[in-house]
Amino acid sequence: MTNPEAAPDQMMLSEEDTSLESAPTGVDLIYGLEDRPPLRETLFAAVQHVFACFVGIITPALIISGALGLDPADGAYLVSMSLFVSGVATFIQAKKIGPIGSGLLSIQGTSFAFIGPIIAAGVAVTGAGGTPQSALGTIFGLCFLGSFVEMILSRFIQFASKIITPLVTGIVVTLIGLTLVNVGLTSMGGGFAAREAGTFGSPAYLGLSLLVLAIIVILNNVGGAFLRMSSVAIALVVGYIIAIPMGLVNFSNLANLGGINVPIPFKYGFGFNFSAFIPFIFLYLITTIESTGDLTATSLLTGQPITGPKYMKRIKGGILGDGVNSAIAAVFNTFPNTTFSQNNGVIQLTGVGSRYVGLFIAGIFVILGIVPIVAGVFQTIPQPVLGGATIIMFGSVAVAGIKILSSVNLDKRASIILATSLGLGLGVSVVPDILEQMPPLVKSIFSSGISTGGLTALVLNMVLPGRRI
Repeated sequence: MTNPEAAPDQMMLSEEDTSLESAPTGVDLIYGLEDRPPLRETLFAAVQHVFACFVGIITPALIISGALGLDPADGAYLVSMSLFVSGVATFIQAKKIGPIGSGLLSIQGTSFAFIGPIIAAGVAVTGAGGTPQSALGTIFGLCFLGSFVEMILSRFIQFASKIITPLVTGIVVTLIGLTLVNVGLTSMGGGFAAREAGTFGSPAYLGLSLLVLAIIVILNNVGGAFLRMSSVAIALVVGYIIAIPMGLVNFSNLANLGGINVPIPFKYGFGFNFSAFIPFIFLYLITTIESTGDLTATSLLTGQPITGPKYMKRIKGGILGDGVNSAIAAVFNTFPNTTFSQNNGVIQLTGVGSRYVGLFIAGIFVILGIVPIVAGVFQTIPQPVLGGATIIMFGSVAVAGIKILSSVNLDKRASIILATSLGLGLGVSVVPDILEQMPPLVKSIFSSGISTGGLTALVLNMVLPGRRI
């Protein structure tokens, strides 16, 4: 998931630099990485992590389900698998199985970065006469094959910063947030179903979504650390409760849910589209860099080395785990997984950095994922309630990109790259029919503002004279 606080390229350090084997964390750890806290403290810390990460894990599935017009049963299944796979992926990261995993208290969850290209790939299938289910088959095929990009990059992570610099990363992360704002606003207005029903943008929808947004803003400014981390969950609960008497919550589908969700490999089939694959390649590149930042921050907070061979081995294992977990996610019908940054805030809050807590977190997510009623309830969240939360979440992604760009010396060369990339990236998002006369391959590659802007930034940063930044 794109992180509001990480400027990962600045955190990436050379494998040969062994001058610093550990670093002060600034956190008074009660339990370190290899400690085994008592059961009560372990469960308390685990629940805190679950609350901090839960909404971020399920939100992409909810958004994509609405955009593709999936029936409630399929939508609930995607939400369930998001939780189930996050549990499996977190176990792999914390436990470290051979070379796979970081061995840190690192939580894995569904990435927001892929939402735009996933929706675009799915809509292309349905627009050509395919069913939403066949669209999912193509999406998961793209996600599965793309995960090998990250697995391969994990072996060469020390060289990645020479290709994808802070300027390129900042541009891409900013574009991810800005292009997703359209998705958040659509949900605020009632979603795609409201457009078809002619009720899009009604005062009731906008009022409810703005209330949810206001609660998040207030709790982030006046609440303590726990309230800030739980602000999105609290706002969703309040909005959900208010939506019930408004007649916006439909419980009828809950009665049809089974007793347990069985993870079925490639339940929706396996498809592929080369032109739609290009944005996925690029996003897996960016995800590699972002996860490096997350893992470095977690290493620092838990008193582990942030440079040297031990650090680099841990980073390579974590990135390889990221790729393997994204492949597992595709196999079990959900979307690419990546390290979350929220868990670092919880480590600071609780003083618990033990990776054994991650095993309990993993167990909780797996249990939640196989219990259908959990996903079913979340599938009933009205679009305006979801939109009020996602609009600020997507805005935060854009802010994360701006923070990365603020660390770059924006000289004339960098400013030209930034202006050109943002102009073209946002341009094709706002005016998509600009590509109508282009060949299908070109249209598919550049229909995503993320891939257009990102590829522009990457190419210009490589070919324009001057130092790459």
